[in-house]
Amino acid sequence: MEEWEMTNQLTVDQLIKQVEQWSKDKDLHNGNPDRQALKFYEEAGEIGAALSRGNLEALKDGIGDTVVTLIILAQQHDMTLQECLQFAYDEIKGRKGKTINGTFIKEADLKE
Repeated sequence: MEEWEMTNQLTVDQLIKQVEQWSKDKDLHNGNPDRQALKFYEEAGEIGAALSRGNLEALKDGIGDTVVTLIILAQQHDMTLQECLQFAYDEIKGRKGKTINGTFIKEADLKE
């Protein structure tokens, strides 16, 4: 990565605020959450396509686009990405289980 790119990068908080403002500018924050969820699924599909093709640039774009759709979906429900992420982390931080074939399986879902 070029040095100028490093110095011009925004923090995650700044980026989220930029996306939220962009959403307001486009009136997406008042949009139909069902349509936003469909947009999320579309972008998630692009992640799968990028992975299957080994295209890291498309993967980066797909992950970023997916996060944008989630920021807007949260915004449409008067939530923030941070509070949603905190909620999820609070649920998983003490979770026990095991990783099988690269996938974490929580203890409650492990079959004896």
